Parts: sequence; C-alpha cells; structure tokens
Amino acid sequence: MYPLGLRLAGRRVLVVGGGSVAQRRVPPLLDAGAQVHLVAPHLTPALEAFVASGRLAHSIRPYEPSDVDGAWLVLALTDSPAVNAAVAGDAEARQTFCVRADDAMLATAWTPAVGRHDRITVAVHADRDPRRAVALRDAVVERLADGSLDAAFGRGEPRTGVALVGGGPGDPELITVRGRRLLARADVVIIDHLAPHLLLDELPAHVEVIDASKLPYGRYMAQEAINSALVDHALAGKFVVRLKGGDPFVFGRGGEELEACLAAGVPVEVVPGVTSAISVPASAGIPVTHRGVSHEFVVVSGHVAPDDPRSLVDWPALARLRGTLVLLMAVERLAKIAATLVAEGRPADTPVAVVQDGTTTAQRSVSGTLATIAADVQEAGIGHPAVVVVGEVVSVAARIAARLPPGDA
Repeated sequence: MYPLGLRLAGRRVLVVGGGSVAQRRVPPLLDAGAQVHLVAPHLTPALEAFVASGRLAHSIRPYEPSDVDGAWLVLALTDSPAVNAAVAGDAEARQTFCVRADDAMLATAWTPAVGRHDRITVAVHADRDPRRAVALRDAVVERLADGSLDAAFGRGEPRTGVALVGGGPGDPELITVRGRRLLARADVVIIDHLAPHLLLDELPAHVEVIDASKLPYGRYMAQEAINSALVDHALAGKFVVRLKGGDPFVFGRGGEELEACLAAGVPVEVVPGVTSAISVPASAGIPVTHRGVSHEFVVVSGHVAPDDPRSLVDWPALARLRGTLVLLMAVERLAKIAATLVAEGRPADTPVAVVQDGTTTAQRSVSGTLATIAADVQEAGIGHPAVVVVGEVVSVAARIAARLPPGDA
C-alpha cells in the first residue's frame, strides 16, 4: 500500500450507500471541501439533514454505472457485496480509486483512522486491523494534545498573540479540545479565579502563570491591568492564554479583552467554553428546558441588586416569563431578587435550586421556593460560586432523582 493525502476541495466524490457507514464517511469529505454526490434509495436522518442544508447532493435511487463518471474518488458503502463489487468494477474501468466498506482487500483505496491536532493530521493504517489503527491514532493525538511529543522532539510551530479560552465550569475535563491544545502551547497563562486551576498542573515549568482572580468582596486584578498584561506579553513575542471560567463571553469581560488586543494590533483567537449557566444545572440533574415544562431559559447576572440604579435587567419582564431563569453571581443578593420576582408576579411557590461549585468534587446544592430560598441558602451555608435556577424544571429534577436507584441520585 502506498499512503497518500488527497486534496478533494471542489472535486466530485461519489458515495454509494446511505446507511451508518456513509454517515461516518461523509462529514470528513465535506470538511475537505469535496463535492459529494450520494446515491442511495434511503438515507439516515443525519444524512438527510446534510441534503436539506444543501451541503450534499443526493440521487434517491439505486446505483447506476454512469454515477462514477467524473468522480475523482468513489466510496462503495452499501450492505450489499454485489452492489459494492459493481461499483468497484465500474471505478476500476474508469481508473478511479474506490473504497469498499465490505472487503478492503478488493478495494483500490483504504481509509485510515484519522485524528487531528492543531494543523497536524494523523492517519494510521494497521493492515486491516481497525481497532489497532484507532488505538495508535488515539495514542499519538493524545500525546500531541498533552504536549509530550512537542517536548520530546522540540515544540511545534511557535505561536504568538492571545487566545481567550473558556475553561468550562470547573471540572478540568470540560475544557474544549481546542482550549486544551492551546493551553499546552502557552508561554504565559493569565487565569481567573473560576477557571479550572487543576489544568495548571499540566503546564511545563517554564510557563508563567498570572493570577487574575476577582474574588467577591476580596482581592482582584483590575481589568485594565489584565488587558495590559495580555497586550504586553503578546507584543514581547509570547503566546498568551487567557484562561477564563465558563465561556469567555458570558459575563466574563471577554469582549473587553478582545477589543484591547485588537486595538493594540495583537492577533487574538476566541475559544468558546462550556458555560456554567447550562452545565452546572445539568450536573445537578436540572434540565434548563424540558418538554411541556419550559420552552425558554434566560441567563441573568445578579451581581447588582434589582433596586440598584446600575442594574440593566428588566426584572418585571423576567417575572412575567413562564420558563427557566438562571442567575449567575446572585447568591449575595438572592433575598432581594426573590422578593422582586414575587412582587412582580412570579408565584412565591416557584421552585428554586442553588448549586455551588458545580461539576467539581465540592459540588453541593439546596432547593426551595422563591419564598424560602434565601433562608435555605443561608442555613445550608451555600456561597460563591453558585448558580441559581428558578422554575418548574427544578421539580422535574426532583422527580427524576426520585426514580433513580439508591446511590445514583
């Protein structure tokens, strides 16, 4: 076998078959820019969605020999060996390479196990042993992601500029793959109080870590100083990762930091993160939407009280909503917020849950109603950081927990 990379952008690729194998093979072809023509009487729902979006051409019929005409590559992916053999034979007659799902030894092309890291593509063939190929691919990609291959053979292409990385709600495994890859390349890491600090243990010793915590009613690093640190280190030729909790653009001042970098001419990339507004309730078994219960959820900052003139929140409008209300940074002002929602029309017996340190080993929660939750939180000793969920979805979570086997709730 002769390994080869194909540049398929703008070139016609024929896929015969619309089942689960095609569902796996089509997305990489589309990602490579291929003009994919799929021939099959029936498609999986996922492939139907590609057709509906206009990304995929589809002929709803059995295969015909003329389908191969003009194709640069052919994939025979049906569950019929006879059909696959016919497709492969027609491709052979036209000197077109063909992949067969049923018998690789009768094919003229093989598809490897593929993994990607940054701008590196890892493709592994293992002599018709797909499990071994996948295991080898995963091992190489994992070592690329954790930086160990860079350390062994010298770091990859140097990076400069800034990456604003959302680190997720707290569990270090909930950072995105892209975020973790960039973190492994950092020269400087400027980290928030709510970012997953366990990730710092993975950094090489030479990486400079700057604590940019903003503690409630405590120490903090001014936003202007953070902006200056981002710009100054980047202009000095360093690659800076701004590691933030949750998503950088959800109450994280990521927009301000992006503007500061752009104003200084610093290259900047934004890496979205898993926001605590959704993930923390989920970790406590609370779905922020649920069929027949809530068709909407609204995320609101509670860092200023409803009667504070600095507040930009329309609390009367929120009280009229029937869906889920998620409050961040609201524990200190929960009594005033609950009282305002009740005064503006939200029923006092509306269920409420407060989850502290969500997704971490320290997670704990308390439930109540708008009438009782402030006292419930105080009695339970719940503090920062915490997410408040207001709405009937809290009752859904309690109903689900009651059905779980002992020890699973």
